[in-house]
Amino acid sequence: MDSTNVGGDVLTLRNITSHGSQSQRNETRSIRESSRIIEGGEPPDVPQPSQTYQCLLVFAGFMMTFHVIGINSIYGLFQEFYTSPDTSIVGAQGQDALVSLVGTIGSGLTWSGSVFVNPMIRRFDNVKFISLVGAFIMSLGLFSASFCTQLWQLYITQGLLYGIGSSMYYFPIMSLTPAYFDRNRGAAMGIVLAGSGVGGLVLSPVFHTLLTRLGIGWALRILGIWNFLLGIPISSVLTKKHGAAASVSGRTRVSMAMIKRGTFILQSLGALLQAAGNMVPVYFLTTYSVAVLSYSSSTGSLLLAVNTAVNSAARIGMGILADRVGRQNTMILSVLFSGVAVFALWYDSDRARFLAFVVFYGILAGGYNALLPTTITEVYGVQNYSSVNAFIYFIRGLGALFGAPVAGLILGSHRRSVRFTGDTLANISMLKNRYNEVAIFDGVLLLAAGVCVAYVRWLDARDKGGWSWKA
Repeated sequence: MDSTNVGGDVLTLRNITSHGSQSQRNETRSIRESSRIIEGGEPPDVPQPSQTYQCLLVFAGFMMTFHVIGINSIYGLFQEFYTSPDTSIVGAQGQDALVSLVGTIGSGLTWSGSVFVNPMIRRFDNVKFISLVGAFIMSLGLFSASFCTQLWQLYITQGLLYGIGSSMYYFPIMSLTPAYFDRNRGAAMGIVLAGSGVGGLVLSPVFHTLLTRLGIGWALRILGIWNFLLGIPISSVLTKKHGAAASVSGRTRVSMAMIKRGTFILQSLGALLQAAGNMVPVYFLTTYSVAVLSYSSSTGSLLLAVNTAVNSAARIGMGILADRVGRQNTMILSVLFSGVAVFALWYDSDRARFLAFVVFYGILAGGYNALLPTTITEVYGVQNYSSVNAFIYFIRGLGALFGAPVAGLILGSHRRSVRFTGDTLANISMLKNRYNEVAIFDGVLLLAAGVCVAYVRWLDARDKGGWSWKA
């Protein structure tokens, strides 16, 4: 969750500053005041939540990301099944671009749905209802997908319904949690977002077992029912908002003064590129291991589980590291080195290098996602968190929508075979060349995102009046 601190404030082009400068100065003053609040804690007149509730909220957030982002992260298993010769979906075999669009609609709406969920959070003092309805809708989408036989049906159920519901379930906890913490905000959000990795670790082998033993229909039904049953107690943790979170839900629209700033534009672009690049390995890790490296589907699901497990531990570690060396610094290195890992370890990889990629990409890719909420609060202030968070996640949703489908278009339509013949070996060689093109596409996206985030870091320091090595 890492992403884009939308930042800094005043770096709007000098000529823009001359028009509407009063608005700009007010915005800058507001953010500087917020920065002082972040450095020194909440104002004394704001009641603080108890440590017990803080721990309960972190645990609820951990479990929420466990099954929301956990389910998103194992879509590669769906991708592998839907495009395989055993598919239950008419016309889906070998159609990676069309099938990946199902997953990207779901995961994209999980993020981009923030633009309508955050205003709902502001309107309702008790946000438990929003979260609970969201858990029901996303579960309904999974359950309904079990009866689908056409791709367009999957777009509606496992795409639209699941994505809308998961967004309503995801953002109440994710939008309010940062405001309940001050000095340990990075570590708290790292723990919350580590649930996504643990979710992938657990759900990957479990879903693969259900898929092989019961079939796709019952596997989806069980997943949908379990999802809702788990969502009930998690949503119940969200009672009325404490004073510490009141300012987080105060503003739901980004001001035009902020939109015009160079930092905001660059961070939005970085969020778009990182989300697009981040989704590609997650979706195609399993299909690459099966179609190119000739691993079994069970081994492919195990590799996906390993990747998410490493990612989970890395998110906690990145959060702790960020509290010590700077959240923006940690996020920049995370994005840049994840792009380097794609070029160094995935491109033209054999089994050994691909195993290294599974591990190292899992470590490096977690930083951006884990640090996004904390950096938004740090750069823009608590009172702007809701509006900036909603907009940036909307942009990330758009990025998620195009990353994997474009990679699927690069792969093109192809067939797999369980028999090794001359034609099969030629097909594997052709597929590997196409995956090399996918790796180039993905690496460029991630490196470009890293450059955007790094430049925002420089602009933010400039806006605040001076460079600090820890930021």
